[in-house]
Amino acid sequence: MSTDFHQRSLSLLSEQLAEMGKSTAELISQISAFQIAVPSWALGAGGTRFGRFSIGGEPRNLEEKLEDIGLLAKLTKRTDAVSLHIPWDIPKDTQAIKEKASSLGISFDAMNSNTFQDYGQALTYKMGSLSNADAATRKQAVEHNLQVIEIGKSLGSKGLTVWLADGSNFPGQAHFRKALEWTTDSLKEIYGGMPGDWKLLLEYKPYEPNFYHTVIPDWGTSSLICRQLGDRAKVLVDLGHHLPNTNIEQIVATLMHQNLLAGFHFNDSKYGDDDLSTGSIKPYQLFLIFCELIGGAADGAQNWNSISWMIDASHNTKDPLEDLIQALEAISQAYAKALLVDREKLTHCQLSGDTVGAQAVLQEAFLTDVRALVREARIQSGGEPNPLAFYRREKIREKLIAQRGKNAQASGL
Repeated sequence: MSTDFHQRSLSLLSEQLAEMGKSTAELISQISAFQIAVPSWALGAGGTRFGRFSIGGEPRNLEEKLEDIGLLAKLTKRTDAVSLHIPWDIPKDTQAIKEKASSLGISFDAMNSNTFQDYGQALTYKMGSLSNADAATRKQAVEHNLQVIEIGKSLGSKGLTVWLADGSNFPGQAHFRKALEWTTDSLKEIYGGMPGDWKLLLEYKPYEPNFYHTVIPDWGTSSLICRQLGDRAKVLVDLGHHLPNTNIEQIVATLMHQNLLAGFHFNDSKYGDDDLSTGSIKPYQLFLIFCELIGGAADGAQNWNSISWMIDASHNTKDPLEDLIQALEAISQAYAKALLVDREKLTHCQLSGDTVGAQAVLQEAFLTDVRALVREARIQSGGEPNPLAFYRREKIREKLIAQRGKNAQASGL
């Protein structure tokens, strides 16, 4: 796309925005300020239980993962933080990693613990971790989380994300109430080990890897536990961690109403926890989620700055960096469109029972082509007009393969 075409597109869009009562400059400022963290495990090829297909040039260590995120930050200007997963990415030299990240303009988002794998620890998590019937195994899992907190403190992180695979596959295998009680008690110990300026992000998931019951299957269970832990424990919403056709935007609104929304793991899905590119399947749902977020923040339900944002996807057939570029763009566009909603008019329609009018208000915003707006925000921030085209034109994957090798493989699943 030529510079001239972009300017003409932006000029036309600005006229449209003015008709809608929106300031182009203000919107660009809001879009530019919105940053989404990238997880350390999303920079290599993903896989399923059926197999994994390497793409070559994957980051072989944490330093190279930071370099890849630095590249994304430079091209898109939409990310400035990494979320580390322990034990996959334990820094060998914390100070050196901090300096490396700082040189790339990257900070450390919430840390992620891992008790869904056996990773060389003394006791197995096959039958659960924080909910395990064996007290020694629960203690081991708690200590792992406390270790993750210590690593995070040394890096300047301010949060701990906990997702548990704990559950059962068959009736009678687990005691529902005791499993929940043990989990809550374990989380209380972990919460007590956090610094006073940290928050605990408690994730939920209805199924997988267990298929009969999961200890924390939904936002309600997560909310109940968070209430018992304290004000700095909140519910993390992973878009893929819902049964098909769940009204996620309503969940978001409800959590904000209770000041219980910790943040998001962005991805997309058709059937379950598919970990597909954000916005690739349900872009309207993503837009509606941002409508609730913006509305909730505007109404004072929950402070916008208290919410964490991160992509959580698995790249089984795509180049991970290309996928992340697309995801960052899709999230930015959904956010930009939600900013265009005439909230005063929407409220009037809701109060007067004008269903048709309410739908029209949302559709007007969603169907507005905001690509020029998002592009201009990126350009003004120093990014590339078209990050994906630049990535391909410069043959960056080919260069990474030349540097790191065709068989280089990132840590993670």
